[in-house]
Amino acid sequence: MFVMLPCGGLGVDSDTIWNELHSSNAARWAAGSVIELAFKVVTQELKNGFALVRPPGHHADPSTAMGFCFFNSVAIAAKQLQQRLDVRKILIVDWDVHHGNGTQRVFYRDPNVLYISLHRHDDGNFFPGSGAANEVGANSGEGFNVNVAWAGGLDPPMGDAEYLAAFRTVVMPIAHEFSPDVVLVSAGFDAAEGHPAPLGGYKVTPKCFGHMTRQLMSLAGGRVVLALEGGHDLTSICDASESCVSALLGNELDPLPEETLRQRPNPNAVRSLETVIQVQSKYWTYVKRFASKVGYSLLEAQKLDRDEVDTVTALASLSVGRPMAAAGNYGSIGADYHYDIMVCRTGLVQLYQ
Repeated sequence: MFVMLPCGGLGVDSDTIWNELHSSNAARWAAGSVIELAFKVVTQELKNGFALVRPPGHHADPSTAMGFCFFNSVAIAAKQLQQRLDVRKILIVDWDVHHGNGTQRVFYRDPNVLYISLHRHDDGNFFPGSGAANEVGANSGEGFNVNVAWAGGLDPPMGDAEYLAAFRTVVMPIAHEFSPDVVLVSAGFDAAEGHPAPLGGYKVTPKCFGHMTRQLMSLAGGRVVLALEGGHDLTSICDASESCVSALLGNELDPLPEETLRQRPNPNAVRSLETVIQVQSKYWTYVKRFASKVGYSLLEAQKLDRDEVDTVTALASLSVGRPMAAAGNYGSIGADYHYDIMVCRTGLVQLYQ
């Protein structure tokens, strides 16, 4: 249903304008582009890719357009992969500063699609208000919906240290345990520095988006598809997109500043991560190992991982003589530690050393 906007035009809600000449084609082209790219990546015609499309889609649900979104391109692509290519396990990571309420609704009861969202929530006081940590899915899909719901407003704003901590303690552990066949990313860049408080107010740098992309490439044999979602500051969008594309191309990424590597996540972020770990540990074994490590800086976490490696190696040398399993292989002594080691090596050490 259309509504009359204050400007005199037509829209689907108070801020989502419908242009009779262009909106229909633009929305269809956006969805079609994401579908085509996802198909080419899954069939290995392409290694990975980034669909630079507009309008965005993650707020749109099956019956309602909202938040500048008409068709949920990523959700439609995931459904098409399931129905036409029989893809069994799909991971959707959504790092737009706003919760992808539409995507969550589409897959809330689907155990074959794991949806992980990192978003400003502020106890439901930030648009769209959904995405609390205790929204975990329903029926057979329970446990396959993960919300890293940042709280505390902008005191201080979330930035690289907080997002890296979320990837280290929640996103990558759960993603590795799920072991997807393909990764779709709702790549909104309104969490990037340069957006005023009403539009996000966070301080994630372009470099951080590139490093998060590189970590996701350790999943699904590197089959990763990014699709542009939100973002209002053109400079921020361009810089963050360039960093993500560089990661997808396999280029050497610019290192994160030493200050970032030594910075601990802020107290509000630590509480938010502790909450989601407490909720999700019921469903995912790997996150339990990080409950006590949330407040560490990246360098502190790396040192702890190296110390654990040394401990496991020493214990293995005193065992019955069987060689310790390689990192990521489960079936020998120290298997409980190998996931920590694997994540450290694939997601952290190689990126930052």
